[in-house]
Amino acid sequence: MKRREFITFIGGVSVAWPMVARAQSAVPVIGYLSGWSPGDAPDYLDYFRKGLAEGGYAEGRNVAIEYRYAEGRFERLPELVADLIQRRVNVIAIPNTTASAVAAKAATQTIPIVFSLGSNPVEVGLVQSLNHPGGNLTGLTALQTAVTAKRLELLHELLPTVTKIAFLVNPANKALAESDTKEAQETARALGVDLLLLTASNQSEIDAAFTILVREHAGALLTNSESLFMVHSGYLATLTARHGVPALYAFRENAMAGGLMSYGADFLSAARELGLYAARILKGEKPSDLPVQQATKIELIINMKAGRALGVTIPLSLLGRADELIE
Repeated sequence: MKRREFITFIGGVSVAWPMVARAQSAVPVIGYLSGWSPGDAPDYLDYFRKGLAEGGYAEGRNVAIEYRYAEGRFERLPELVADLIQRRVNVIAIPNTTASAVAAKAATQTIPIVFSLGSNPVEVGLVQSLNHPGGNLTGLTALQTAVTAKRLELLHELLPTVTKIAFLVNPANKALAESDTKEAQETARALGVDLLLLTASNQSEIDAAFTILVREHAGALLTNSESLFMVHSGYLATLTARHGVPALYAFRENAMAGGLMSYGADFLSAARELGLYAARILKGEKPSDLPVQQATKIELIINMKAGRALGVTIPLSLLGRADELIE
């Protein structure tokens, strides 16, 4: 874009997008708002930066990133968003936390917001529709909630004699917890399975949930599509191995860390796309003109080593449909 055209463009949108209309000599700033802690899921941040680089932006060269982490305390999100607004960021990037996107939307109707979520952004009120988001938000969705039923069906296919399955959700991410729980309960009734609802928002509460799981003799575990359980993938693998509980997760990171199975979208690819979308907005595109992208590939990952350790025989029907087998 030529300099004259750029100035004209900025002048035309300064009323709707005041934070974009910064001096041309200033380095644009991205507010990176995460629900989790620094160091959690480092590969995700690497892929976000790769997407930015593909879009022409490199941190420390022609873009700055202000990082804000709620460290699992979602009640802090409003103050973190307020701080980013005060810092006059050009765009807010939301990685994998519906609660962060909801807090950002409530705080500003002018600063562009891009998200990468597992929930349905229409159902939680973030956008008007996937094709025409409207407002100042857009991004990517894996629609993880839409496959909650399929995950429970896969677990039932793996363990058809198990009559009680524990379902672990993070209540701090309210919108996602409610939609995932509703989907799981409806599917459990259809399958004739008793669903034991457990909640956890941090590692100590995960321990407490496992105490109940063991006491109630649940024969398997399903986690909801909440990134908390990706962050604690190694710890969950240790607990399920210790207690001999087969588990199915929403994230491939869980299977890679030693969990039995995962069924969900590739969130690393989503992180790259999040960076690309942030770059496009920095170049002047409006969120309302960028449709919400949907993950089209859902992967079934089976950890055969974990299966052998648990004494679980994986049926051929599942082996034949697996996208990856971990030996």
